[in-house]
Amino acid sequence: MPQFELMAQQVIGHLTSVLHSYEHRDVSEALKVWREDQDIDALNNALFRTLLTHMMEDPRNISSCTHLLFCAKNIERMGDHITNIAEAIYYVVEGREIEEERPKADTTSKDVIAPGLIAHPGV
Repeated sequence: MPQFELMAQQVIGHLTSVLHSYEHRDVSEALKVWREDQDIDALNNALFRTLLTHMMEDPRNISSCTHLLFCAKNIERMGDHITNIAEAIYYVVEGREIEEERPKADTTSKDVIAPGLIAHPGV
């Protein structure tokens, strides 16, 4: 799935940027990483919906898609940890916390399947 590769590439790019930001005490680069975390969240949301659709279309996909969901969530969490590092860099350099509220776009914990949408074989 191309969403996995794109999400992983973005996380790796953010890690590279945040390490560079730390090395050079570059607050603007740290803030860029901090703001772009929502892009990773959006990819995770899209991947969640795609995998959920595959599971609903064919229950034989449930096991493999569930494993992929856990993988995607862990990649997304890596992005969150990198964002935490960006916040710490800002604090070290500026001596204060970022005043804005952290942008979040992860809605996977809020997505709900309406009752009756999933067919239950044998019921």
